[in-house]
Amino acid sequence: MTKPQFSIQTEKLSTGQSKFIIEPLPKGFGDTLGNSLRRVLYTAIPGAAITSIRISGVNHQFTSMEGLREDIVELILNLKLVRVSYSGDKPVKITLEANGPGEITASKFSTPPDVTIINPDQEVAHLADKNSKLELEATIEAGYGYSPAEDRKSTTLGVIPLDAAFSPIILTNYKVESTRVGRVTDYDKLILEVSTDNTVTPETALKTAAATLVEYFNGIVDPESLDAQKSPTSSSNKPVIGSNISVEELDLPTRIANALQKAGFQTVADLLAVTKTQLSKVKNLGGKSVEIVESALSERGYELAQ
Repeated sequence: MTKPQFSIQTEKLSTGQSKFIIEPLPKGFGDTLGNSLRRVLYTAIPGAAITSIRISGVNHQFTSMEGLREDIVELILNLKLVRVSYSGDKPVKITLEANGPGEITASKFSTPPDVTIINPDQEVAHLADKNSKLELEATIEAGYGYSPAEDRKSTTLGVIPLDAAFSPIILTNYKVESTRVGRVTDYDKLILEVSTDNTVTPETALKTAAATLVEYFNGIVDPESLDAQKSPTSSSNKPVIGSNISVEELDLPTRIANALQKAGFQTVADLLAVTKTQLSKVKNLGGKSVEIVESALSERGYELAQ
């Protein structure tokens, strides 16, 4: 088969929204490419989101706070609309401290240098009077797709897990029209529209989706042997999506969690980076403790290296 030859035209419709016109494509390839790109755009473009919060004076989400017009559930719904740009491996904290009266927006968050609030005008809450105060700490994590709060159950009093929509893709659609090359009229024209939350551009998202498909197709053309997959140096031992979950969210006994954190294990990724033997040598951990850690990891789909 000859190398594909087609052109890509980009039309910027608005901020964060672009239309891509790809033509000419052989008959049938419009739907093949359009459907594949659309699915990957929705599921495999990395993003970041608030995954949990801690509010001063609040122990759980089903309550209200004096001086705050919204109840905590409404506050959480507003926080889910805050879009952030962050690509680090480990969770980071952002904080908000505000006094009333008046509206509080996402611009009030204090962030580390590698975190950017994309929509600083997003409403967070309203304080009733000058005696009202809101102190809030939010955890930011990078990830893919959608992750329900149930995946991050916490036994720490006051920590409220949030449903997290990591994907920066708001909407993507495609349609296929007929086009011609010379006298031949049965070629496809693929029209793909991509809308993002402005943490990435539509152009970057499209290239990332295409590169992801290329990686998978290359795995079919030149498959990696099973022995290579099991090799200690293979990518199978690299932290997988979601492994930036903190150790304290594994619901481990306090003694074990404290021992791990004192030894420098802050996230699941840190645990997956060492072997079971190495973990058993951590101070105040023994064989039974390691088994408990293994069980907690297994419940979330992770496995310690032997």
